[in-house]
Amino acid sequence: MMTVATEIHDDHGATFEERGGRQVVRDYGRPDRTALAVRKGAGVIERGYGVITVEGDDRIEFVDDTLSNQVPTVDGQGVYALLLDPNGRIKTDIYVYNADNRLLCLTPPDVAADLAEQWADRVFIKDVRVNVASEEFAVFGVHGPQSTEKVASVLNGAGAPEPSLTFVRGSMGDEGVTVIAGDNPLGEESYQVVCSADVADRILETLLTYGLNGVPFGYQVWNTLAVEAGTPRFNTELADQIPNVLGIRNALDFEKGCYIGQEIVSKVENRGQPSKRLVGLRLNQMAEVDSTVTADGDAVGTITSVVESPSIETPIALALINFKTTLTDEGDITITANDSHPIEATPTTLPFVEGSATSARIPTYPEPSAETNM
Repeated sequence: MMTVATEIHDDHGATFEERGGRQVVRDYGRPDRTALAVRKGAGVIERGYGVITVEGDDRIEFVDDTLSNQVPTVDGQGVYALLLDPNGRIKTDIYVYNADNRLLCLTPPDVAADLAEQWADRVFIKDVRVNVASEEFAVFGVHGPQSTEKVASVLNGAGAPEPSLTFVRGSMGDEGVTVIAGDNPLGEESYQVVCSADVADRILETLLTYGLNGVPFGYQVWNTLAVEAGTPRFNTELADQIPNVLGIRNALDFEKGCYIGQEIVSKVENRGQPSKRLVGLRLNQMAEVDSTVTADGDAVGTITSVVESPSIETPIALALINFKTTLTDEGDITITANDSHPIEATPTTLPFVEGSATSARIPTYPEPSAETNM
């Protein structure tokens, strides 16, 4: 599937890559300079989501029964949640928005079709209709310390929504849009602008050139800023992990009733510690994903993401390490891949970069206990 606003991306000199079977913008050139521009102003990216709509009288109960967080019952509200397997491991993350007579679900692009099929197979006698609508919608992200001013400068008929994951309906130019307050995955104020795919070019042009200027950016910059913000992402950190390992407590409702995988999540929570935790490391040179993290001579974990940070001008990494491992500045921490020369690393409290907002996904953990971990 192509990007929705391909012509405008081409006009801005975009190069493309494939993510989950969908073409997305990789960059527009000068990614380091662009990343710094987003951190100082407002950047605009076309998001490569998969989209599922769920309709019918039983839609809320049906979707809620499958997810780790409570599906909102009120129009204009949303939630970030996880779909787990019976062993408590993450099959996908998902945003679910209550859009009056239907739920709008945003997933990683390669997940939507299979998830919709699984849901459709489970409907039985419930009044639920599940459809893949990825080609019907365009979703644009607006990120940066001036993103509220950017949205306010072009949105008609409503003010910028708040709090996080609530939305308003309005227009940009003559086209209808839904604007969602984001959960700040890049460590900056953020919004999502959802529109019909057939008006995507006009909405993107509005976001880039009308009102306060917007800087176009692609997924290379997205990934860099997300790592700087300490945000675990599906393909790099979340997939096939137990949620407690990532510390993404905003995706979990511990008071909610049963859902698939809930028993494992609750068991790990009650014990007070998972098997691993996500940490930040500054490196003295670039490393490779899946490299081994060694502390005082012992292998303690692996690198999950690594980027050159333009904000702090050094390579940085996210790593999953054994939960009980204590990393200190005085310790001998190295990164190695195969037989390569060890790379020096320094533990860093997340986020690496303090922006205009804090990512809702930044890892949060209970204090380690003396009990056996999982």
